[in-house]
Amino acid sequence: MMKKEVYKILVVDDDQYALKAATSLLLVSGFFVVSCNNAKEAYDKFIEGNFDIVLTDIKMPYMSGIELLEKIHLLNEHTPVILITAYADIDIAIDALRKGAYDFIVKPYKPEQLICSVNRAVKHVQLIELETHYTEILEKTVFDRTKELRNALEKLKHASKEIINRLTIAGEYRDDDTGTHIKRMGLYAKELSKALKMPDDFIENISLTAPMHDIGKVGIPDAILLKPGKLTNEEFEIMKKHTIIGANILSGSTFT
Repeated sequence: MMKKEVYKILVVDDDQYALKAATSLLLVSGFFVVSCNNAKEAYDKFIEGNFDIVLTDIKMPYMSGIELLEKIHLLNEHTPVILITAYADIDIAIDALRKGAYDFIVKPYKPEQLICSVNRAVKHVQLIELETHYTEILEKTVFDRTKELRNALEKLKHASKEIINRLTIAGEYRDDDTGTHIKRMGLYAKELSKALKMPDDFIENISLTAPMHDIGKVGIPDAILLKPGKLTNEEFEIMKKHTIIGANILSGSTFT
């Protein structure tokens, strides 16, 4: 993030001499300055412009500097507002700081005192800008990573479905009856889950996984699997092993 070359300051004071002196001092110090002799005008200019710092007198007619501070912070709570007063009243200073004033300067002040306060405010603005910048980067990074993760999970989900479909097709190649049977089981499982008002994720998962219950038949010899007649006891024992074969095929799967 590049720092601003010039920071924009709004100066407010009903004392024309004090207003001119502060404005000239800040201009010489390299700041862009807009000056106003009353708080109402200053507030209107603040709305129109993008000011980094506000330097305002407290004692002014119609609207005080503290009232201006409160109105400005309703628009942007991070804008540093430096208050200036000719009265060294500790109660006023405490009240101003409680209401969010960045700094408090008592007239008459030395030029370096004013510049020092403004420079500190500039650093404050830079820190806020830096924080905002990195927050935006972090939010974008999180958004991008979340999107990537969502896409990766979606691809994984599609891949899992494809594997299931291919395993189902493998069963169909061995035995037409098994193929149609496992398809029916997937449909039955889905409809039963809906009737039981199961969660959507459960319905989707069981409709995908139910067809695999007989997948172990791919390991049964054709002579037994495709035998048209009744199986012998020995053949039936071999046929029953399709459950073990299926469990071995699917073991370790996080999807099932």
